[in-house]
Amino acid sequence: MSLFRPPARIVSLMLGLGLMAAAPAFAQETRIRFQLDWRFEGPAAFFTLPASKGYFKDEKLDVTIDAGNGSGGTITRVATGTYDMGFADMAALMEFWGNNPTAPAKPVAVMMVYNNTPAAVLALKKSGIKSPADLNGRKLGAPVFDAGRKGFPIFAKANGLDLAKIQWTSMDPPLRETMLVRGDVDAITGFYFTSLLNLNARGVKDEDVVILPYPQYGVKLYGNAIITTEAFLQKNPEAVKAFLRAFTKGLKGVIADPAAGIDSVKARDGLIDVALETRRLKLALAGSVLTADAKTEGFGDISPPRLALMASQVNDAYGLKERIQPDRIFVQGFLPPKDQRNLFAK
Repeated sequence: MSLFRPPARIVSLMLGLGLMAAAPAFAQETRIRFQLDWRFEGPAAFFTLPASKGYFKDEKLDVTIDAGNGSGGTITRVATGTYDMGFADMAALMEFWGNNPTAPAKPVAVMMVYNNTPAAVLALKKSGIKSPADLNGRKLGAPVFDAGRKGFPIFAKANGLDLAKIQWTSMDPPLRETMLVRGDVDAITGFYFTSLLNLNARGVKDEDVVILPYPQYGVKLYGNAIITTEAFLQKNPEAVKAFLRAFTKGLKGVIADPAAGIDSVKARDGLIDVALETRRLKLALAGSVLTADAKTEGFGDISPPRLALMASQVNDAYGLKERIQPDRIFVQGFLPPKDQRNLFAK
């Protein structure tokens, strides 16, 4: 009795399919939808450069990066699962926790990027404002959701200011610096590397601007961190670790070659002003990333006592519904080894 033998090409195809079925799962890429806190500006290079260099691909990750419209929006979209990970302000993350105690999914931070908040008070020298004490009796302006405005009670307490003597004017973000230049307000709050450059664009020179950075005036708040959800961490722990490895490698590349970082941002938004965004990037690095506190604590990590103090300050300043448990907001154990995160090595 003769046996049926399939043609050689069928045997080959069957063997190929068998090998594909037996391929290990780790060979597949993990998809990560990532949202920035803001538009594709200079600091976005921290994420666009590792993407353009293929560092995420090397880690078996399929990462998409989208612009954002503020930390609050990014946090909400990560919480709802629209995005898997994001970049957002730590105080805004605490605010979400405190005001949404029953939310089924609360984002958590896994890596600190801005070890010091970029929030600052900015004024024109001609106003006579030289120090925090000069803000008493003045009119300040900022959008209602601005991180510096929300954290201003902490700044005021650290510098002995009387909040009852300070009047606030609200406006949309594009009008903030314009109203300062016109004299509608005496000072504004904002991220220093955004507001300073916006003032430059309106014809104001650096030497005519007074900047009072929160970290230099007793406010040691953390700034932006990389966030995700506990559910995503539990399902994809190795992918999160891989993302942070690739990000750290990319950040080192940006520090070594800012121009390459800006090129990767321009590839996302061809209309950016290269010179302007290069300066914004360098300001962000110097004032919020490569700081003395980051060197002491280790880039990417946090100091638990400092985070607990920040949580207490945010609780009081923001008037949250429920007090924050700081040990739940930053999840440790996903960072690359400390020596790999050393941004200060020569």
